[in-house]
Amino acid sequence: MQKNALKRLADTDLRLLRIYKSVVEAGGFAAAEVALGISRAAISVAMSDLETRLGLRLCMRGRAGFSVTDEGQKVYQACLNLFAAIESFRTDVNSLSDQLQGEFNIGITDNLVTMPHMHITNSLGELKRQGPQVQINISMMPSTRIEQGVLDGHLQAGVITDAHRLPELEYLPLYSEVSSLYCSNEHRLFHQPLNQQSQTDIETVDAIAPAYAQTAAIKKHYQPLNTTATATDREGVAFLILTGAYIGYLPQHLAQQWVNAGRMRALLPEHYQFSTDFAVITRRGRRLHSILDYWLSCLQTSP
Repeated sequence: MQKNALKRLADTDLRLLRIYKSVVEAGGFAAAEVALGISRAAISVAMSDLETRLGLRLCMRGRAGFSVTDEGQKVYQACLNLFAAIESFRTDVNSLSDQLQGEFNIGITDNLVTMPHMHITNSLGELKRQGPQVQINISMMPSTRIEQGVLDGHLQAGVITDAHRLPELEYLPLYSEVSSLYCSNEHRLFHQPLNQQSQTDIETVDAIAPAYAQTAAIKKHYQPLNTTATATDREGVAFLILTGAYIGYLPQHLAQQWVNAGRMRALLPEHYQFSTDFAVITRRGRRLHSILDYWLSCLQTSP
């Protein structure tokens, strides 16, 4: 394709770029249909129009599946920067009003909704009460993607594990969660009395290892286990534990629903236990953002 210089950016271009952003984030045309509310054929036409407009091959689609080209990845990153700048402009203008208006984009790691300290829920509720016109957009994703989203301006804030700190971000400690080692009622260790359980028994059965980032201190808790399966998030760990074939670590607040139902129990909880710290991140040196600033103030005063 012959690259075309963009002399101006029209409303039509913005529409095409928004469709392209959704397609990349969905991982293909078919998956983007629901998010966009338009047909796969319409998406295909839009992508062809955008590629013609830019003179770039943005993505490959066909029998081999969907993939983004190197140029397409750069255009996607430029889209994030563009829409973040548009939202920043809208926020700046809305800040001239006495009312909170605009979008609040926040990324949160998985399975924190059952945490008894409902700081996130309470603060978002207070934000909505103070600014009924605020549009809250929550994205559930791994910590690394949340960090990148905050750095590139796609997200105003994120809630992540406080495992390591980047100098470009500011961190507000949120809370700690305690994790224990669990088996299900289908597992042979479930009905074994606590005083008869041994580390040898526990460390020889099949266990689940996390396929996501952990601190060196937490990794040590997995080393004695016979890890024969992995999961990319805590919900995946729960799925495997409930099969009755594996044991695995889960946050106590997440596992409690199955413990109460008699479907899980903790194994030697005084020995197999660790804590994970969570923090709210924002970009260091960011511009004033009335919605974000109000939410942060609510967060710090949340009961």
